[in-house]
Amino acid sequence: MELNPDEMQAVVKRLKRAQGQIGGIIKMIDDGRPCQDIVTQLAAVSKALDRAGFATISLGLRQCVADPEHNTMDIAAMEKLFLSLA
Repeated sequence: MELNPDEMQAVVKRLKRAQGQIGGIIKMIDDGRPCQDIVTQLAAVSKALDRAGFATISLGLRQCVADPEHNTMDIAAMEKLFLSLA
């Protein structure tokens, strides 16, 4: 199933933010920042990536429900994707 690129912009924005956070984490490591600071930022990036994944699946589900004739992905496949993020 192809997702509408316009509707995926929120996901792209979230991923770009996570990309910047990852760069910041690398700099923190290079600068010798404390473990607690690094882990806190890693947790934030992990949550951002999870939310991007869930938002993508949510959009896919909405598209499947709205136009089931033109979307070939079945509910079992969507469920498998959803559970892969857990």
